[in-house]
Amino acid sequence: MATERLVVVGGDAAGMSAASQARRLKGPAELEITAFERGHFTSYSACGIPYWVGGQVAERDDLIARTPEEHRARGIGLRTRTEVVELDLPGSRIRARDLDTGSESWTGYDKLVLATGARPVRPRLPGIGAHGVHGIQSLDDGQRLMDTLRRTEGRRAVVVGAGYIGVEMAEALVARGYEVTVLHRGEQPMATLDPDMGGLVHSAMNRMGIRTVARAEVTKILTDEEGRARAVATSAGEEYEADVVVLGIGVEPRTALARAAGLPLGPSGGILTDLSMRVRGHENIWSGGDCVEVLDLVAGRTRHIPLGTHANKHGQVIGSGVGGGYATFPGVVGTAVSKVCDLEIARTGLRERDALEAGLRFVTATITSTNTAGYYPGAAEMTVKMLAERRTGRLLGVQIVGGAGAAKRVDIAAVALTAGMTVDAMVSLDLGYAPPFSPVWDPILVAARKAVAAVRSAGV
Repeated sequence: MATERLVVVGGDAAGMSAASQARRLKGPAELEITAFERGHFTSYSACGIPYWVGGQVAERDDLIARTPEEHRARGIGLRTRTEVVELDLPGSRIRARDLDTGSESWTGYDKLVLATGARPVRPRLPGIGAHGVHGIQSLDDGQRLMDTLRRTEGRRAVVVGAGYIGVEMAEALVARGYEVTVLHRGEQPMATLDPDMGGLVHSAMNRMGIRTVARAEVTKILTDEEGRARAVATSAGEEYEADVVVLGIGVEPRTALARAAGLPLGPSGGILTDLSMRVRGHENIWSGGDCVEVLDLVAGRTRHIPLGTHANKHGQVIGSGVGGGYATFPGVVGTAVSKVCDLEIARTGLRERDALEAGLRFVTATITSTNTAGYYPGAAEMTVKMLAERRTGRLLGVQIVGGAGAAKRVDIAAVALTAGMTVDAMVSLDLGYAPPFSPVWDPILVAARKAVAAVRSAGV
């Protein structure tokens, strides 16, 4: 039997999980694996970069789960600092460029995995390419930022954008002793939340000394005579001095290769796959991680939701398929957690505007409770907002902002969403209780009770 050739494009979570799972199922005599990674690092936690920058994680390499050398020792032919620049689908081959030497070569495949990830959004603005302007997506990006921070004598930072990465990087820079200003276009930070919940995040950021400027439209990055960023200008005519600028505007799927090859893309520009993570219409091509769109189980449509949890699951599914097994990835409900200082932030399912875009009629319920019994020492407030479908009472989404123990409560809602539960059914959930962990009525259940009342009051 001839040895099959697997080519993997992308060496982080999805790509190397796929390669590793395929190797577990098929030995080198059955499957030759070659993986290409444009950066220096593989199998690392991009989510941990803000905590390395902020000093909670001591060393960069603490974020690396498996090095290139470890992958090679397991029978995966890994080529770092090598970028795939062309897919030749009719010829079943890829063209790759060595980023250090510039030399190019073709590699044939029988099976192909595209795990090209996402890239930070970099708006086309004057000065956006200046020294000291950083997007944060890969560990190489994090290393470049750390190099800038070590070289820079000033202590003024501007973060553009107030999503997850923007808020986390703002906190990290404060921890490093920087004076931080966050510029964002929305009414409140954390556009992944509804504005009323984002307002709680805004208050917490102010308390920790982060200056936030809402409805700020950045127009240019001002530079000094050496081409380094010195300030960020907005359409309001304001200038915010900066020794370093971090872009936290979000990311977009890195799918230029797929687009050029004519592979199917969704509304967000992500690659479209079936439940086994095969690219639609292509039997021997799989894709996973931050470059794909996945099915939103609540809204019933594909969305681009770049998270490491999904990427690792995609890789396991892909590796099983490549290795001759079978697995599926049914979709997501959009669960994510974060923090700013001691404030925990979580969401799952739909926000109000998501529900409106999906054409759903809904009610909302918002409650404030505590993370433990109110009399227990250290009890902290948490606010829970719940969305339910108006006619059926089906849970549509939950947002939580609060003290210690608040964020992971969102997992209860994520399970309920996946199961298609109603808020009425949620009230009867048998959740754990003891004063150090929860009030007698857990905040999730209190919100569900209020949502039930809202559904009944709204009628049909």
